[in-house]
Amino acid sequence: MAQGLGNAAICAQLFVTRSAVEKHINAIFTKLDLPAGEAHNRRVLAILQHLRAGAAQG
Repeated sequence: MAQGLGNAAICAQLFVTRSAVEKHINAIFTKLDLPAGEAHNRRVLAILQHLRAGAAQG
């Protein structure tokens, strides 16, 4: 996701099914407590949260 890839591109690179990618990405969103819905892009929120965590450590 950090590379800007969609689910289809991720599953092609990892040689797994699209449903497997979606299952794991949704698990990540849930663990990060990111809201679902059209008001937010959870991929962008996940990357922002990752960047904030890295800045806090550095």
